[in-house]
Amino acid sequence: MTQVSRYGHMLKVTVRGMRMRVTARYRVDGSVLNDTIQARMLGAETTLEIDSPDPPERVARVVRNAERGCFVLQALQSPVPIAARTTLNGARLEV
Repeated sequence: MTQVSRYGHMLKVTVRGMRMRVTARYRVDGSVLNDTIQARMLGAETTLEIDSPDPPERVARVVRNAERGCFVLQALQSPVPIAARTTLNGARLEV
């Protein structure tokens, strides 16, 4: 929603209000006690409701740009490498 506000301003489209609903589907298999837990995301669905006096084609342009400019959405659609490090009491912990 931040990008909708940002790009709406840049494209001179008035956004009087907006609301987004996100539904995530996921699954968890394995056991924490057996050190075999594995979570995975199965999918996500979003519904964006926008209140604007501007023409639909101009609002659609804002939404297209906002979706392409959303770092989280892009990371989910095109996975990126992630480097994870953990420290314990200041020392590196191998997990």
